[in-house]
Amino acid sequence: QVQLVESGGGLVQPGGSLRLSCAASGSIFSINYMDWYRQAPGKERELVATIIRGGSTNYADSVKGRFTISRDNAKNTMYLQMDSLKPADTAVYYCRAMVQTTRTSYGYLEFWGQGTLVTVSS
Repeated sequence: QVQLVESGGGLVQPGGSLRLSCAASGSIFSINYMDWYRQAPGKERELVATIIRGGSTNYADSVKGRFTISRDNAKNTMYLQMDSLKPADTAVYYCRAMVQTTRTSYGYLEFWGQGTLVTVSS
């Protein structure tokens, strides 16, 4: 099995910054896509940012220019640098990874982390 553990959430003032981490471990042959999602109370979970193993990225319009996604393939770890934070960014942030678990596996399996809470408030 694969485990994803998020960290780095907390309370920050508007305009402040946080850096989230997502560490993957377990039966991993390779990780293709890694994503950050977030879910605010009463709202649907939404995609925040995606990064492919080769480094290509995509961002939601709401965070473009403020958030930066990156990954360290040697550590199987993904990061989300969050700058110029707004109260609307308050949510539980979840890590997702699409993982090839063994050398002979076909396709990818989806795994989720437990989430880390980000609260933006003065």
